[in-house]
Amino acid sequence: MSEATTRRSGPREPGAEARPGARPAVRKLVAESWRRSERARVSRDGAASVELDEEDLAAYREGHPLAAAMPVIRELLGADARDGGHLLAVCDAAGRLLWVEGDPATLRQARRMNFVAGAGWAESAAGTNAPGTALAVDGPVQVVSAEHFRPPVRDWTCAAAPLHDPHSGRLLGAVDLTGGAGLAHPHSLGLVRAVARAAETQLALLAPAPAPGRARLTALGRDEALLAVDGRRLRLSRRHSEILVLLAHHPEGVPGDRLLTLLYEDESVTPVTLRAELSRLRALLGPELLRSRPYRLAVPVDADFTVVDRRLAAGAVASAAGEYPGPLLPDSAAPGVVRLRERLADRLRAALVARADPRLLADWAHSPWGEEDPEVWRALCATVPAAQLAPVRARLDALEAELARGATGLQRPLPHTRR
Repeated sequence: MSEATTRRSGPREPGAEARPGARPAVRKLVAESWRRSERARVSRDGAASVELDEEDLAAYREGHPLAAAMPVIRELLGADARDGGHLLAVCDAAGRLLWVEGDPATLRQARRMNFVAGAGWAESAAGTNAPGTALAVDGPVQVVSAEHFRPPVRDWTCAAAPLHDPHSGRLLGAVDLTGGAGLAHPHSLGLVRAVARAAETQLALLAPAPAPGRARLTALGRDEALLAVDGRRLRLSRRHSEILVLLAHHPEGVPGDRLLTLLYEDESVTPVTLRAELSRLRALLGPELLRSRPYRLAVPVDADFTVVDRRLAAGAVASAAGEYPGPLLPDSAAPGVVRLRERLADRLRAALVARADPRLLADWAHSPWGEEDPEVWRALCATVPAAQLAPVRARLDALEAELARGATGLQRPLPHTRR
């Protein structure tokens, strides 16, 4: 189904033949998810791939931040899953299932579609499903039977809500309740949403906020950065986000004329405009936090993009990839931010290709910023197990066909950037 057809006739069930005048009642959220699934070339008849064996899975989830929240999640949702014949599942931010627990008979049925711990259920890999789509839209989602993209999954209903780091706002994964038609009720979505909030509260109690005299800046994968400082959690405007990123990158300070060139593509922008922005930012932060001559922050800043950079420098590639939820301020066109964003993304993807770890490469390839990155797909083709090669090869062939038709980086943004 093409996007043009969808716009003319309304979304149809994937694979269904068009009927004149037919406009099935499909929710907007589901229709948009189907379109993303088709753009990602998800096979309708495929199955989720198991990406982690038992040994790798045990080590990975032991060190995952959501491990600390599992006791609360099990207490609030585990009995409902077992007694109702359902499954409780928790996945990471890449859509990989880390825990799948619940009714034994339902567990056996779920194995037939690889809804098991270690399997990848990202929307870009498995099509429309509650945990994968909840991650894609960063919000609670319920998917009922035929709303699933893949026919083999349409006997199931699921509800999921995303889980975030309570201090930085970073997406950590999602909690999901999966079962039969009995879950097709708004209460199911409300339940998983409440469980997600309780899990985040538990993480907040276990992980302290930034120490007094320090700030934490979260700017990867989001256009409006978050700043945690002095017990406050501030959501910054796009321009203020750019300023804070640049000042965090230059703790020694940036002169006004230099900051002007780092922020504005338009050379006609005057220093008066910059001073007005800084005045508004100072009013938000407080005069004690933003200094001038040169412009700088008065407290040390722990920025998420500098954490990734340091881990790459130390050779900790898996750890760096785990801390990278997306490009730095992806929609920013500020010259200084664009250079930082592309430098970090290029360093990380080069490290992933050199490491040749199929799990790490698959995470990048199935991400929104990596789904059109032929270099990574080529590396994944060379490393993925033979049983998982066919869909990877098909995706790479499609990308290379697009390149052969002239859809190169000269005509569209690089895979790790957004304009």
